[in-house]
Amino acid sequence: MQGSKNTFSLAVGFALVALLAWPELAGAQGHLAPLPHPIGFPQRAPDHSEAASANAPASPWTPLANQPNFLVDGSANPILMMDGSVLVQDAGFPDWWKLTPDKFGSYVNGTWTQVASLPPGYSPLYHSSAVLPDGRLIIEGGEYLCDPVTFNCNAVWTNLGAIYEPLVNKWTAVNPPSGWTSIGDAQSVVLPNGTYMQANCCTSQAALLNPKAMTWTPTGKHKFDPNDEEGWNLLPNGKVLAVDAYVPIPPFPYIPTGRNYELYDPKTGDWTVPGTTPVQLWDSWLTCGELSHEPKNGPSFELGPAVLRPDGTVFYTGSNTCPGAAGATAIYNSNTNSWKTGPDFPGTNNISDGPAALEPNGKVLMMASPGDGNSPSTFFEWDGKALTEVSGTPNAPIDGSYFGNMLVLPTGQILLTDFSDDIEIYTPTGGPPRKWAPVLVFSPSFLKGGGSYQVFGFLFNGLSQGAFYGDDVQSATNFPLVRITNLKTGHVRYSRAHDPSTMEVVSNEFNSVWFDVPANQELGFSRLEVVTNGIPSESVIVFITKN
Repeated sequence: MQGSKNTFSLAVGFALVALLAWPELAGAQGHLAPLPHPIGFPQRAPDHSEAASANAPASPWTPLANQPNFLVDGSANPILMMDGSVLVQDAGFPDWWKLTPDKFGSYVNGTWTQVASLPPGYSPLYHSSAVLPDGRLIIEGGEYLCDPVTFNCNAVWTNLGAIYEPLVNKWTAVNPPSGWTSIGDAQSVVLPNGTYMQANCCTSQAALLNPKAMTWTPTGKHKFDPNDEEGWNLLPNGKVLAVDAYVPIPPFPYIPTGRNYELYDPKTGDWTVPGTTPVQLWDSWLTCGELSHEPKNGPSFELGPAVLRPDGTVFYTGSNTCPGAAGATAIYNSNTNSWKTGPDFPGTNNISDGPAALEPNGKVLMMASPGDGNSPSTFFEWDGKALTEVSGTPNAPIDGSYFGNMLVLPTGQILLTDFSDDIEIYTPTGGPPRKWAPVLVFSPSFLKGGGSYQVFGFLFNGLSQGAFYGDDVQSATNFPLVRITNLKTGHVRYSRAHDPSTMEVVSNEFNSVWFDVPANQELGFSRLEVVTNGIPSESVIVFITKN
């Protein structure tokens, strides 16, 4: 466990809250309210001595040189900001911390500073999150609200929310959409036009945010089932993909054999059901013989993450908590609106909530485990043809899949948090083909420290949202960053990017983004790149002058 922290008591207390909450969730006629997600146990810091041994095999995982051992409950919800920094939440607590890469752009050797804490009374665990085009971070809802004094967490599926303004280092409370009594651990997405779309976990409702007026507009009519346990994937055609989980929140029934998928069209604001998946991806305990119209004791209704790849396919991972069973996978082709069956996970692995991320080489990295998030975790890569096991983190033997959150870094590496004070960074092998990179067409040649400028080009928002989980957490990075490297010193700085012309993945438009050069940017000749999802453009030479 984590040194002198009373993490064992905290873990036990959190677990008891989850168990005690369950009986209260039973509704009329055996239907259930939203299922309580297990609370991540704070983990011990791992022993890296074996990995550091000269005789140990090389690992793709590297621990941060400066670990966040100041966290009360461990790291969660890593979010890439548009200035290249990473915000991390102290899981279930109001404090947030910023990881800034070192002067050579290394996140492994980055340093920590504390940023503003959330508004009083809002300390959520498992919630929506997104970086808005203007550079602000919004978080909405929370399955649990935790008390930072008593460490008690209550499953309330809150409708609270807050927005973080990095320029003034301040969180401001956000009112929920009109009539919403819950948001909980719901999903969210930033649509191609930059509008933030929020789900209500406990109904079929969704709403669009006006970020200037901070007002909401209802959307998402004709949703087949509740949003609970489902994830949203932004597709190249601008639509949003969801696979139904059939959580039986009244008035919606439990359909144990259901395999619907749905598409949301931002142009109409409606959901449609184009067809079914070739295999069942949500956990209904169908193969365990649970065929009645009431879920009784068994299904988790969970789904795994789904990742859009550069070829336009979405690799969708499944959940199956039947004893001795493995999760299925399926591949959705967004170009043809068709599905095909993927391989089952080896052994008894599945992903009943868990992270996945797109590597710059096009492979999908994911974290799986047996049952409903039981340990140990096993990491896999999908290359479009096969699932291959890869080395795990030091905490993998004691982690369940739902402990993990992934984030695609501008370096092309994948950052992983797991409710511990050990953050690990995965370094993929191989790079992307040039055609996947942003194309920088125009940049001003002379820049002043403290000045604001605009660059233009193509594919500024990449070919995917990057990292995925589903409901509970989102950490999309389909926005451009501007990176400047001084040619004399090799020092790397990220300008604060903001207001990209689109948030569309695989955009065919002429793109642009504004960026603000730091006032203390090093002077002289430098290389400027646009970076998205860890893939940089070809650089151009710029000259930094005094303000």
